Amino acid sequence: MANVYLARDMILERDVAIKVLRLDFSGDEQFIKRFRREAQAATSLNHENIVSIYDVGEDEGIYYIVMEYVRGMTLKQYIQQHAPLSVPKALNIMAQLTSAISHAHQNRIVHRDIKPQNILINENGIVKVTDFGIAIALSSTTITQTNSVLGSVHYLSPEQARGGIATEKSDIYSLGIVMFELLTGRLPFSGESAVSIVLKHLQTETPSPKAWNPSIPQSVENIILKATAKDPFHRYQSVEEMEEDIRTALNPERLNEKKFTIVDDDEATKAVPIIKNLNHIRDNQQTIVHDSLEKENQPEQTKQPKKKKKWAIWLVSLFIFLIVAGISAITWIPSIILPDDVAVPDVANKDYDKAVTELASLGFKIKETISVENNEVPEGKVIRTKPEAGKTVKEGTEITIYKSVGKKKIEFGNFIGEDIEDIEQTLRNQNFLLVERDEVYSDEPVGTIIAQSPSPGEKVVPDETEVTFTVSLGPEKITLKDLSGYTEKSVRDYAEEQGLYVLVKYEHSDKVPEGLVISQTPKANAKLEKGATVTVIISKGKEPLPEKKVMQEIEIPYEPVHAGEVVEAQLYIQDAKHDMAKPYKTYRLTETVKEKVEFIIRPEETGYYRVIINNEIKREGVVPYPNT
Repeated sequence: MANVYLARDMILERDVAIKVLRLDFSGDEQFIKRFRREAQAATSLNHENIVSIYDVGEDEGIYYIVMEYVRGMTLKQYIQQHAPLSVPKALNIMAQLTSAISHAHQNRIVHRDIKPQNILINENGIVKVTDFGIAIALSSTTITQTNSVLGSVHYLSPEQARGGIATEKSDIYSLGIVMFELLTGRLPFSGESAVSIVLKHLQTETPSPKAWNPSIPQSVENIILKATAKDPFHRYQSVEEMEEDIRTALNPERLNEKKFTIVDDDEATKAVPIIKNLNHIRDNQQTIVHDSLEKENQPEQTKQPKKKKKWAIWLVSLFIFLIVAGISAITWIPSIILPDDVAVPDVANKDYDKAVTELASLGFKIKETISVENNEVPEGKVIRTKPEAGKTVKEGTEITIYKSVGKKKIEFGNFIGEDIEDIEQTLRNQNFLLVERDEVYSDEPVGTIIAQSPSPGEKVVPDETEVTFTVSLGPEKITLKDLSGYTEKSVRDYAEEQGLYVLVKYEHSDKVPEGLVISQTPKANAKLEKGATVTVIISKGKEPLPEKKVMQEIEIPYEPVHAGEVVEAQLYIQDAKHDMAKPYKTYRLTETVKEKVEFIIRPEETGYYRVIINNEIKREGVVPYPNT
């Protein structure tokens, strides 16, 4: 019936879907009515789980609806990819669906064609109901066409299959079929033809979904069985009741509840047809015995000629009377019975109340008042009437008044978080009266809109609307102090007070005492935003002299008691790496030895060595820290 296109709204900078009635249907009044019905049904609804309608129109015979673009897929595609769904996931989807359909029912609209193909699911798992093309508004006079089956056969309620009245309970039945498919990945009824499927909806009870998915709790299966009961009386009384069951289905006390069954109540009150006059029927059916014709006619035989003559006179008189009466009816009776002709007055540009009074005084009836946006006719004034002004009609004719609600209004966008330069140009292109800036410091980047007037979604007339944006100047600037000579604690206290971060490094300094700031980055008086980082270098005091290596030659004398004997000697040293607690080296001497030893000497310290032979100190000395 229609093609759907992805488009870009250049004014509000958003993707939209445009549904266009196919050209081969544009001349079919039935399809045009259905297309308009979808727009009328959907535009009266405002719910997060129903696709929003932005605009409806007709351009050179092309009928279109501009609607919300949903990034994702149909629920049918989602089922094909993921079925059977987990019980919690399926219940989440059904809770969204019942919430949407409940909103439609509260607005007296029955969808009549609920199926996964007419349900969208976006990337975040949000469900959106669409395609109200065969929806109906409920009223005391609204019924489904007899013998006309609307909706897709796999999801069709029994009453719809019979061509009966579609009610809220018809939607409940379709929701039950969708829930069955979510949890099993299949449909409860299938067949070789649409007729065979319809017959199953009429005659066959819904099979247990647990036969295909044993993990389904009984409380969840009961929802499906109750929603798809053949008799609407046994279904949920409302979608709200079904939604409540869905939301509590996984409560521990419900998981093992008894299976839903329909109990036949032979004692139930039944409607008894009105019995008309049975005596009358019986009397008409009794056998009646007539007198014989001879007996009946015998007394009249002598009077027959005279009677025939009288009947002929009466018939001629009646015929003449009827002719005269007919001529009179054609000529003067219509002038008495029929209403007078009257011209429709021109009430354009008049106040609505005055126009209604004037029309009523001339005998017209107000059929309806249609509010229309109009850039020429002020709000509250009449644009035109139907029938048009000057047209001659009968007194008492119903008049439709087209009343102006003022200039065309557009929905003001949500520009919070956008850059002011881009948005100002966009609004100028839309002829907004004035765009003002109220600049404040904030944590948002410079030029970012952080508040707006009018509010997002507010309906406004561009050339009558002043726009004010609160725009960020960025974080408030801080003038950095000269931190020279501050202690590390003082620096950290200052940084915390100003909302700055501080990075501390340490260096030796011959000029700045230990523990005080040598330098800082950025320099003093720099302008910083809150949250900026300041680096300071703290003095470690003067840099100490390094350790130095000193080579020292030490003589280990050979002094035997007896000629040729081996003499044991120990060498002890003390420096940065060694102490006198244990020998640096032990010797077995047969002659005097000269040992070159490397001493590591710290600044302001000295090295020391000692040679011990037979527990006597034979040599010892000091190794000073070299000054060069």
